[in-house]
Amino acid sequence: MIQSDHALPVAQVRALLWDLDGTLVDSRADITSSLNAALAGQGLDPLPLETVMGFVGHGARDLVRGCLAGRGDEDEAYGAFLDHYRANLVVVTRPYPGIPEVLAAARARGLRQAVLTNKPIEHTEGILAGLGLRGFFEVVVGGDSLPTPKPAPEGARAILGALGLRPESAVMVGDSDTDTRTARAAGLWSLGVAYGISPGSLADPRPDLCVDSAAALAEALGL
Repeated sequence: MIQSDHALPVAQVRALLWDLDGTLVDSRADITSSLNAALAGQGLDPLPLETVMGFVGHGARDLVRGCLAGRGDEDEAYGAFLDHYRANLVVVTRPYPGIPEVLAAARARGLRQAVLTNKPIEHTEGILAGLGLRGFFEVVVGGDSLPTPKPAPEGARAILGALGLRPESAVMVGDSDTDTRTARAAGLWSLGVAYGISPGSLADPRPDLCVDSAAALAEALGL
């Protein structure tokens, strides 16, 4: 299903900027396991996946801070989370159904592709490599690649500069309001995916288009 506030100018689209968690890959269980390992190191009880996911999207530090809720040592827990997650990036994390095919179709059509995420770059690169997806992307920008993560526009602008493209020729694809706000700040088109981690946040601000499956995503992009 496709919901549209604006007609995406498919003919002028030259690049796709992809969010990672909740858009390309379902990483919820591995993130939750590593977060709970960090909490255990602080003598705290584990949190359910739904609670942990409520803090995803603004970077690893904010995730740990939100789940600690003022309990324990934040720096120690943050380091423990990073270490545990580094060793467990793709235990059960997988691409969403149909996403590898969408990436392949986009590449076949000549679209330039990049990843723009608030996940630490080390973890991002590890997941993409571990799942065999890295070759689809010319540029990968993580949450610690630049001083300002999404929704600040600097990451999107850096990618467009590397690709030699103008904002109006690119689409930001993501599952949350952070991605929509990033697109607006950088002058990109926005395409929301409602199958991800934060579909409720896509209501405000609304992306230009919203889809609920990889098949609808391919249709919206004219693939």
